[in-house]
Amino acid sequence: MRGYFGIGVEGITKEENLGNLVRSAHSFGASFFFVIRPELDMHKVRSSDTSGAFDHMPFHIWDSLDDMELPQGCQLVGVEFTEDSIELPSFRHPVRAAYILGPEMGDLSPEVMKKVDHVIKIPMKFCINVGVAGAITMYDRLISMGKFADRPVKAGGPKEQPVLTSPSHRRKIRTPKLKKVEK
Repeated sequence: MRGYFGIGVEGITKEENLGNLVRSAHSFGASFFFVIRPELDMHKVRSSDTSGAFDHMPFHIWDSLDDMELPQGCQLVGVEFTEDSIELPSFRHPVRAAYILGPEMGDLSPEVMKKVDHVIKIPMKFCINVGVAGAITMYDRLISMGKFADRPVKAGGPKEQPVLTSPSHRRKIRTPKLKKVEK
């Protein structure tokens, strides 16, 4: 998959939800994780993450949105259940993205909503657990930007291996042709 992504939460309050999301981020290959104004015990979060994610990717804790420092060129994508949000299956993920989710029993703050480059939603009847919403978002990024075969028309898996559409970055090594020696 090209590019990179990070994921984070604003104002999260439950250690288990954050641990679940951090573990999922690690599993899906996130480059970094962040929280803004967390209201929980970070030591308890570490114990709920069984993958050791905190040892394998940067974890940023910011006290405010103004403290947040994303890499240059990284687009902030809000995951929020609003009428104007882009439905996830119709969204083209930025190559360099940071996804931000709201707290368990609330929405992204108006401050965050002003700062995001895009707002997406998972097409559902009502809001779901923050960890589940984050995992669905990362899975959609993986299948839409990864190198997977197209889904078959009939039930079941693909019959052929996926064809990589991007050009190979390996340099072709040319060997000189040897002259034929006559006796």
